[in-house]
Amino acid sequence: MSSLTVFPTHLEEEMPSSQPDTTIAANDHGKAIDRATDPYWSGINLDFSTDTVFAYSSKANLEKMLWEDALLDAQKVIILNPSSHLGYQLKHAALHGARRYDEAIETFEIMLSKLDNAPEMQLRELRQEYFSLSEADNIIRKVIYAQLDDAPLRLLDTASGLLCDREAQICAFKLSTEYKELLSFIIKHADIRTEHITEVAAFYFRCVMLSHMWQGKEPLLHDIKDKVVYGFNPVDGIVKLQSFCKAARDMGYRWAWIDTCCIDQKNNVELQKSLNSMFIRYHHSSLTIVYLADVPASSKSGALARSAWNTRGWTLPEFLAPKIVLFYQRDWTLYLDHHSGNHKESSIIMGELENATGIDAHALVSFCPGMTGAREKLRWASTRVTIVQEDVAYSLFGIFGIHLPVICGEKKQNALGRLLQEIVAQSGDITALDWVGKSSDFNSCLPADITSYRAPPCALPSLSEDDIQTSVSRLQNVLDIDVALKLHRLLDDLGAPRFANRKLRLPCIAFLVTEVRRSHTQDQEAYFAYEVKANGLRDLLITTEDKLTQFSRAKPNLQTFLLVRPWDPYLLELPDFADNPQGMDNWSVRGSMFRDNLSVFSGETGPIDSQSHSRALRLIVRLGQPFGAFLLARQRGGEYKRIASDRNIIAQVKEVADSVHRMHVRTLEIS
Repeated sequence: MSSLTVFPTHLEEEMPSSQPDTTIAANDHGKAIDRATDPYWSGINLDFSTDTVFAYSSKANLEKMLWEDALLDAQKVIILNPSSHLGYQLKHAALHGARRYDEAIETFEIMLSKLDNAPEMQLRELRQEYFSLSEADNIIRKVIYAQLDDAPLRLLDTASGLLCDREAQICAFKLSTEYKELLSFIIKHADIRTEHITEVAAFYFRCVMLSHMWQGKEPLLHDIKDKVVYGFNPVDGIVKLQSFCKAARDMGYRWAWIDTCCIDQKNNVELQKSLNSMFIRYHHSSLTIVYLADVPASSKSGALARSAWNTRGWTLPEFLAPKIVLFYQRDWTLYLDHHSGNHKESSIIMGELENATGIDAHALVSFCPGMTGAREKLRWASTRVTIVQEDVAYSLFGIFGIHLPVICGEKKQNALGRLLQEIVAQSGDITALDWVGKSSDFNSCLPADITSYRAPPCALPSLSEDDIQTSVSRLQNVLDIDVALKLHRLLDDLGAPRFANRKLRLPCIAFLVTEVRRSHTQDQEAYFAYEVKANGLRDLLITTEDKLTQFSRAKPNLQTFLLVRPWDPYLLELPDFADNPQGMDNWSVRGSMFRDNLSVFSGETGPIDSQSHSRALRLIVRLGQPFGAFLLARQRGGEYKRIASDRNIIAQVKEVADSVHRMHVRTLEIS
């Protein structure tokens, strides 16, 4: 860091009032400085000179950054006027400029004592403009604690090889040149802004994070606590730990973090905080090193794509979160010998990673956590595995910007269920319900495994604007507009999907199932195939692992089945949802534009403008298109259960105009 040049304040006001000769009496500072720095005068006996001359000479040398000359003049001021604070003020400035911070701080303490004991009230009041050492240290500490708030509790000191907790990190900082320079500067400047302290602390506590695969025996916290990591025998995971610390140290970083030994795995409170903060910590890292243990030295392009690192659950957020990433091969050389300083800036490496993971290159480089694109993010995670089963959900907390309790030992379905429940609850995004496979014990509308999102979302045909206009024109002649408007109002009044006590309240359009018949065309022994008929819908063939009770109109059954269309407010074509169809804030304002255009008189619908008329008909046209449906079976308690299928259930109404009467708008409780 560059030295800070500090010029003495109040110098002119604090000069002694005695005027030794006509040069000073005329207040000609330039001549006084010249006389004090002239070789002839510099050798003159101090008895024949004055502290004022040397004070001005010291200030002139400070301005020229001639620290040693300024220090000599300041010492002469102290000798000539030992009771004054001025010489010590000048001496502090010279020592600070010369980067002799310990001496500068000691000198400043003497200066403060001179001000405290000064007989003049004016000088004692001047003392209030400076910090004491303890005051300055407290200011620095507060800024440091704020700076380290999102940092890991423990870091490896790459210089000493020791694992340091928070207090040990701060103690190391207080022994550093950076701290002493900062302290020497702050005590002089009572109006110091905390931004400067933050900048110094941020630079000193820069941290390198490691992303890697656990292999064999990895050193844990108790293995390295109070020991120098460089002193261990280089075997197993110790080699990786030592090489990582050396790589970070060689690049000029003092601090490093690795999950194996920097977390107390037996402390549940610490573990929970660490898992919830993992994404933030990688995001705030100065550098993340990715170690590819299975990529040999001098590998060609394509080796990264084949690395097992791409298959691990935690490595997904560990790569998406940081801004700067470097890939290292087995021998700790840079992958492809690419020395850009940030492999996220390499189009070759990012292109390779995009092909390997299926994640868009833009997201790889500039990922933003949150609920947007929830279904796509779940697909990213669907091909990855974790050693601890519940980590399949915990590793995704940061990607979705979610904080949830970490329950050590909970089952995978429970952890995944809590995550998906929170995604739906916070975003209102029903795409998280778009999956095929087995239902979760947590809730039947959620999958039992993250792999259920591996298939792309249900792709349905879309209508062009010309097709919509043609269909609207045809409906005008066959559909009662009041029926269309009523359906629009009912759908407009639906709330967002909500979870409570593991039960989902799902707004939907429900169609009553009238027949379930076993089909003899099934081609999978593990599944049952059923021909399903429902009021207003075309007949369906559904395959499931569940054995359903068969019934028909001729042989009615007590159990009720529904085919439902989960409600998506995007179908209302409101501007807010067009811009952000998954934003929860839009639910509070949905439909307002439609209702504002309705005139209601005494409870009866009055004149309807053409825009509202058009919106209602456009909605009916969209509802006539194929949609992803859920098959629900009513339970004894009145709630429903989703019947999982091994493929998407695609339903469609028979005739749009006739089916409108069979569309029942409801909010169902699903367990």
